[in-house]
Amino acid sequence: MFDLFSWSHILIMLTVALVVVGPKDLPRLMNMAGRWAGKARNMANEFKKSFDDMARQSELDELRAEVEKLRATDPVADFGNEIERTLNPVDTETAETRAAAQEEAPAPRSGEYQVSETQTPVSEPDAKPETAQPADPQTAAP
Repeated sequence: MFDLFSWSHILIMLTVALVVVGPKDLPRLMNMAGRWAGKARNMANEFKKSFDDMARQSELDELRAEVEKLRATDPVADFGNEIERTLNPVDTETAETRAAAQEEAPAPRSGEYQVSETQTPVSEPDAKPETAQPADPQTAAP
């Protein structure tokens, strides 16, 4: 506590205070000095506590960001897919082949009509339905 002053310095200060203030008011002066020291100690503790809280909050923010990053990348799901492919290579290749075959629609052959799955919106009551167009313009009659 008294790192700044040695015991000889403190004794000299007390003797000067006894001579200047007097023995009658010295206890009141010491009481007031003790209160100031207590208030300074409380302020230092609050200051230290606020810094500790800020450090703890910044650590929590970093942890939250790291958790969100891990959730976004989700490395466990990648391992699950890789394990499934390793355990069932034939099933996986079959499923991938089926998916690729479904994505590719075969082109219509000569003389066939191309059918679209989209419906034509009817905006007017007099609107005529669109007729199917032949896929090959050379086989279409004018």
